[in-house]
This record gives sequence, C-alpha cells and structure tokens, in this order.
Amino acid sequence: MRSDLVKKDYTKAPHRSLFNAMGYVEEEMERPLVGVVNSQSEIVPGHIHLDTIAKAVKEGVRLAGGTPIEVPAIAVCDGIAMGHVGMHYSLVSRDLIADSVETLALAHQFDALVLIPNCDKVVPGMLMAAARVNIPTVVVSGGPMLAGLHKGKKLSLSQMFEAVGAKSAGTISDEELLQIEEEACPSCGSCSGMFTANSMNCLTEAIGMGLPGNGTIPAVVAQRVRLAKKAGIQVMELLKKDIKPRDIMTKEAFMNALAVDMALGCSTNSMLHLPAIAHEAGVRIDLEVANEISARTPNLCKLAPAGDHFIEELNGVGGVPAVMKELSKKDLLYLDTMTVTGKTTGENIKNAQAKGHEIIKSIDAPYSQTGGIAVLKGNIAKEGCVVKRSAVVEEMLVHEGPARVFDSEDETMEAILSGRIQPGDVVVIRYEGPKGGPGMREMLSPTSALAGRGLDNCVALITDGRFSGATRGAAIGHVSPEAAMGGEIGVIREGDMISIDIPAGSIQLKISDQELQERMKAFVPKEPKIKTGVLARYAKLVQSASKGAILSAE
Repeated sequence: MRSDLVKKDYTKAPHRSLFNAMGYVEEEMERPLVGVVNSQSEIVPGHIHLDTIAKAVKEGVRLAGGTPIEVPAIAVCDGIAMGHVGMHYSLVSRDLIADSVETLALAHQFDALVLIPNCDKVVPGMLMAAARVNIPTVVVSGGPMLAGLHKGKKLSLSQMFEAVGAKSAGTISDEELLQIEEEACPSCGSCSGMFTANSMNCLTEAIGMGLPGNGTIPAVVAQRVRLAKKAGIQVMELLKKDIKPRDIMTKEAFMNALAVDMALGCSTNSMLHLPAIAHEAGVRIDLEVANEISARTPNLCKLAPAGDHFIEELNGVGGVPAVMKELSKKDLLYLDTMTVTGKTTGENIKNAQAKGHEIIKSIDAPYSQTGGIAVLKGNIAKEGCVVKRSAVVEEMLVHEGPARVFDSEDETMEAILSGRIQPGDVVVIRYEGPKGGPGMREMLSPTSALAGRGLDNCVALITDGRFSGATRGAAIGHVSPEAAMGGEIGVIREGDMISIDIPAGSIQLKISDQELQERMKAFVPKEPKIKTGVLARYAKLVQSASKGAILSAE
C-alpha cells in the first residue's frame, strides 16, 4: 500500500508517533488510509451540509475495511462573489483546489481518495487533482438545491438576478423583489437549474468518476446520504481492483461527457473545465472537437435557465443514466469505458429508461438535432467563442447590430441599469478574460439585468469573460484570444456592426480586412486590472480560454 511509506517498518516510528498523537490505533493503521477531501464551509449554500456527506462517506469506508481521514478543501460561492471584486477569484480557485488536493494526497501518501465537491469550480478542480494524483478515487457531490416557488411557478437563483433588472426597469415592486428573494433558494445544495455546478456534477457521472445519481439526487433527501455511503464503500473496491482515474478518464470518456453535455444543454463553463480536466489526464480536447460532437448530438433537455424544468425533475425521470440511454440508441456513446462502479458505461445504463419524454426528449424527437452548446469563430474570435444555444430564443440565433463597447463588467452594468442599452445592440465586454480580468469573471449580473429589462430577446452580449450557467439569451463568452492577449475583440469600436450567426457558427466584425489589420497594428492591450497577490500570479501563468484557461507549466 502507498500508505506504508508513512507507517511501516522501524524507520517510520516518528511518523507513527504523530498518528498516535491524533488518536489513531494500530487496527486503523493496518488498514488502507483513504483521504476524504471535504470542501464544506459556512459561506457556500452548496457546501454547508457537506459535513453530513463526509460523515456518510467515512461510514462507508469503514464498512468496507478502510480508515477514512478527512481533510479540507476551499470553495467559492459564485453567487455571493458575483458582481464585485470577489468574482475575480472564482476561476482562480479551481487551480488552487487542484493544487491543494494533490498536495494533501501526496504529502500524506493516501491509498485512495473520496472527493466531496458541489459547486462550480470545486468539481473540476477536484477532477483535475484526481487525474494528477491517479490513485483510486470516487467523486460524490453534495447534490442540487430544491427549486423555489413564486406565485405557483418554480424558480431559481437566475430569476433572482433577473428580478434586479426588473426592479431597475420599474416592472416589479420592492415588495415583490423581497418576496422572490425569500423564495428563490429554499434549501442547501447547488443552485437548482442546469448551471455550472450541476452541469459538472452530471458530467462527472458521464466521465465515469461519479456513481449514478451523483449529478441529480437532491441535497436534502436520504438517497444522497446513501449515495455517499456507497461512494465510501466503492472506493475500497476500486482499491482492490487497482482501478485509477486515468483508467476511467480516457479520451472516449471525455467524448461521452461532451455528448451528454450537448444533450443536457449544460453551462458554457463546461467548455473551460472539460479541456482542463482532460489536460491533466493526458487527453487533448478542444473547441473543434466540441463542435464536431455538438453537430451530431441532439439536444434532449431544456432545464432552467433554458426551460422551465429543474434538476430535481431530471432526477425524477431517470437522471443522467436515462439521458445516456437515449444517446446510446443512436450509437452516440462509447459504452466500453470503465467507471467507478467497476462496470462499463454500457453496463451502468443497461436498464436505464426515461420515465416519459416531457423532460428528457426521445432521441427520435429532440428539441434540436444539434447540441445545446455552440462554438462560433470569426475575425474577432479566431480561436473561438462559446454560446449556450439551447438558451437562445429563435429570433436571436441570427443577429446583426451596433457594438456598445465596455472595458469592464462594472461599466456595462451601469449602462444597462440606466437604460442606455437599446434593442438591437450588441454589448461588448472586454478585458474580463483569464489574463485581463484577471480571473475571467462570470457575467450573470449584466445578462440577468438585460433579461429583467426584457432585452434578452433583442440584445446580444459578447465578452472575453464568461457567463454563469444561469445565463440565458444570446450571451457569447470565452472570445479568444482575449483583449489582454492582443485579441481582435480589443479593437472593436463603438458603433461597429457585428454579425452573429449561431447556426452557421459565425461571428464577424463588419469591417474590411485591411482596416482590421490597421487597427491591430496600432493596438496596445491594457495591463491586467489587478497586479498583486494570487491574481497577479494567475495573470502571468494562465493560458487562453480556448485551452481551458489552464496554467502554463513554465
């Protein structure tokens, strides 16, 4: 066992004395040591209950003959960090989490790991670490929040942000805003739509690193606790069989994840995280691959914010296995990939079935024949940009309008809330990319403000930053290369016409090639806004969003 390096033979007497100091007994030391990485905290609603999940995991490990050892990981609540300096730290936290899990696992020579994330950057950060460390590992999330209810209609955090826009437009009162505030988030768990956290928890299943139900079982039901116990039991089985993350996270597994991503209509942030996780596993996937899979994969679900259904409802009709079963009917999955169940993907979904086709459409009658995410390219996005096509209304799939140019999210919000953005405009937000931000802030506040003011069906928004999974509308993010890296988005001028054709995968600044070249010759990118601390270091190391915003090894 790996842990023998810290507990066996006479040379490890000093190490054993330190275990003695923590109260471990000889019988525990003879068993495999399983690191239980718990990202619980009292500042993230998706994580506040993870002590319960960790307790269940540890019970499972003990039942199966292991010694669980709980260690911490950080987590950022994107909702609380939204719209101020805090959001610069969200994407940055992904790499801090990956580094800390790697550090704890290898410094203490754990034999296996159970990783307990739930929210946005914690899931991919832990998966990145699992690929790096490559010891038997199971991921078990904390589960989704229940949907809220307002005037008989289900809602989530995205409607809460949109209500701010509605209040600024004078279409709802202070009293109704307060009522929505009190009803939007009724329980602990990751926010209840197909936002980034739930997207990544569902894709963890599709990759094979989470047990069936990981992405959809609500946080507050007993089945979630039972799943956590099973995760603790199952990691011991993986240890016996020596099944490691890189045995699971193969190229074919990532192709499966991308197919499920397109079928579910996941957050555009998955186009940052899947390439970054794959990179750690020694697999290369990029926006071109994503576009190829999107072109052949039908969109089967329209979950909030793209539609009116929520994660708890997806769970009730069969969850991710049912979606994968539909995809398998047209040979859109690799069924021989290994998973943490110890069985193949095909074996896992053999008996899965969608309960009706209201929430999970039949593969023969999908919402669309192409996936929920689209990659666009053009003269202002030569490396590509990303849009959640399934959340765009029909009339905005093709759009042309004048650019309204801003060099930060903050300037944009002021313009939206003061009524300066008009129907037909194309809002351009730059210097919010991985390097220029630094940290590639999510833009839920401006997109929600546009929706709240009734402009999401007539105004497009493009940015070298990114969007929350809660965003809907023609919100096009990850424009690469970003302005701070000398990208063409940096030379767009107020009033320039921009043409967007999502079905054709095109985005174009309507000026001549010669004029674009002249502008680029004279272009001097602005320096990153923050020049101290972890953000300064991140800005120096981070690569393009088109590469998953991974950090350079140099």
